[in-house]
Amino acid sequence: MNIFLDTPSLFKLYHKEIETAELEQLFSKQKITAVFLSEISKIEFTSTIWKKVRTKEITSEQAKTTLELFVSDFEKYTFLAVDRTAIDQARILISKYGNQGLRTLDSLQLSNAVSAFKQVDLYITSDKLLNLLFVNEGLPIELEN
Repeated sequence: MNIFLDTPSLFKLYHKEIETAELEQLFSKQKITAVFLSEISKIEFTSTIWKKVRTKEITSEQAKTTLELFVSDFEKYTFLAVDRTAIDQARILISKYGNQGLRTLDSLQLSNAVSAFKQVDLYITSDKLLNLLFVNEGLPIELEN
């Protein structure tokens, strides 16, 4: 099974949060052959880590260790490029869903998600709006029984 994770969902694999157990269960019960991520996840993940430091949820040392682990895991992931095509698609998606609250970075996540629809079996996000937009774009958010 191939999955797409947005950054908040990816982050849950590296830092215990609500829904971490759910993701770990998915990985233990399913044979995950590929994990697709938007290239912007590299930036968003790093930003999230340092926000956790600023809010004193983790220490700087924990942040550095987690970032090193994430970078060492890059080879495990399939990163989807944020290129001209992705940006053009994101602009179209903002025009389509901007009135619902779609913002810049999530539009790039959604653009990359849509671009991988033939390769991905399951899309995972903890963002309610992005989840709704995955559904609107015909992307599977639940496992078929």
